[in-house]
Amino acid sequence: MPDSEGYQRRGFGGDRRHRPARRDGGGMARRRLTIALVSTGRSDLFVVCKNCGAEVSPYITECPYCGKRLRKRAPKIDRDGRVIERTPHGRPTPSLTPLRRGEIPGIARERRPYVTSALVLLGVIGCLLWRTGAVGYSTVITAGAVGNQWWRPFTAPFVYSNTGYAFIALAAIALFGTLLERRAGPLLVIAAVLLAGAGGALLSAQITQSVAAGGNGIALAMLITWAMPDLLRLRKGHEFGGDLIGVAVFAVALVLMPLTTTEAGWVPCAAGIVVGILLGLPTAWLQEP
Repeated sequence: MPDSEGYQRRGFGGDRRHRPARRDGGGMARRRLTIALVSTGRSDLFVVCKNCGAEVSPYITECPYCGKRLRKRAPKIDRDGRVIERTPHGRPTPSLTPLRRGEIPGIARERRPYVTSALVLLGVIGCLLWRTGAVGYSTVITAGAVGNQWWRPFTAPFVYSNTGYAFIALAAIALFGTLLERRAGPLLVIAAVLLAGAGGALLSAQITQSVAAGGNGIALAMLITWAMPDLLRLRKGHEFGGDLIGVAVFAVALVLMPLTTTEAGWVPCAAGIVVGILLGLPTAWLQEP
């Protein structure tokens, strides 16, 4: 047992004697009080040695009564006298990035519809470019067999000769493409363009050999893909957050568009409906809780 001089050298006073942990009710009450003080944020008062149960200073590494090592090294102390605990290796302290401009705390930032914006821009360019005479209208649409002009199925969905058709189709693409891209990402939007747009134009050229241009097939595919989760909830009698009446109005306008202009063919419309169902059903099943 260390002598009184050892206690004085360590700053505890020579008249303090070793007091083993009591095992009666008073000792249990004192330990409960210690736990209560530590749990309320007053851990800077003392710590309890697990070996002998004595109350010792939190700024030492060894218990002065039993010699038990309390910690590997003395804790760091900040300017206010508080103990700075080190985080374990391999577990970095989690931190949040600073808020961006216009970001609200606690609300995830919405994705920006870059792909949809590019599609609308291409539609506007395709609506105006062939009118300048720089590109021939017949070289960028599908009318009959494609032959060696393999690019025509990819350019036809972005070419419009009817202004009303262009306005309705581009408005539907901008609206439902943005909603779909923010919900599920850009891959579904790209899939709708390739399958319903280019695929519908190619099928129209091979089956009916009629003129096919414009993005009514793409718009229908995006509309049905986005609305499919709400349609399934409506069928089950569950609540849904979409406006299905507005969706129905857009769908009817796009389906009946071939009656107003010949370039909006029935085959691209049918392709857009089929692609929308094929893309929308897996998306709806994955989003179910």
